Amino acid sequence: MGAHPMMFVNLPARDLVRSRAFYTSLGYAINEEFSDPGALCVDISDAIHVILLSPEQFGSFVPGRQVIDPSNAVQVDLGLSAESRLAVDVLADKAMAAGATAVRKPDDQGFMYGRSFADPDGHIWEVLWVDMAAARTKC
Repeated sequence: MGAHPMMFVNLPARDLVRSRAFYTSLGYAINEEFSDPGALCVDISDAIHVILLSPEQFGSFVPGRQVIDPSNAVQVDLGLSAESRLAVDVLADKAMAAGATAVRKPDDQGFMYGRSFADPDGHIWEVLWVDMAAARTKC
């Protein structure tokens, strides 16, 4: 198997100006080439890009289907790996300071540590660090 493919996660967002401020405060870059008044491309990594779309534009991608309001329904739980326990806390703390809300208490299992938050639109993000050597002994 070769290099990992790129991933584009499309999500509805009610306020793209607010979304821009939130994601840039987490340290992510905005790819202006793929952004316009109805879409905002957030580069999470070289391979992962989140495309935040106005509900109308998002709905045009899925004709005939209802676009849920992520502030009161869950369609997906988005997971990101972190390099360390500290990196989990740094990103989650930045998110909280930028307007995210905690979804649940931190999950500390020793070999694995994670925190989850909802972005201003209600999309749930999980940030997780795993000590893979220790995790292998648990399986």
